[in-house]
Amino acid sequence: MIKVMFVCLGNICRSPMAEFILKDMVKKRGKDADFIIASSATSTEEYGNPLYPPAARKLSSEGIPTTYRTAVQLKKSDYDKYDYIIAMERRNIENIKRICGGDPDSKVSLLLSFAGRNDNIADPWYTGNFDAAFNDIVEGCEGFLNYIGY
Repeated sequence: MIKVMFVCLGNICRSPMAEFILKDMVKKRGKDADFIIASSATSTEEYGNPLYPPAARKLSSEGIPTTYRTAVQLKKSDYDKYDYIIAMERRNIENIKRICGGDPDSKVSLLLSFAGRNDNIADPWYTGNFDAAFNDIVEGCEGFLNYIGY
């Protein structure tokens, strides 16, 4: 079982988009039983709020199914539960390490690093560009699946 936690600041845009995109990718490959995929936030700003409507619309327009979920914050115990803790931006990495007490097992990485890029996923909450965020997340998730041999 491969356990993946995506993390962003608020857990209403980027990380849940990555969660649903990767779930869709592995389901289409017939490998969804091999994975546990979740997402969380480094902050409590959006705690309890649902997927941001423009993010939900973008996923729907791309044929990516979603389920109702609300924002949750990353917990220190998540470090032991997940094999990969994948951040949407470098600032998230710093906060993940703060919450988890470091990264002794090298589980924390930047999503686009799996695509050979050292770039952040721009936050569409601020940019309004859900197309760019979606495309970058897809690229990162495809790179991640290649990295783990799926």
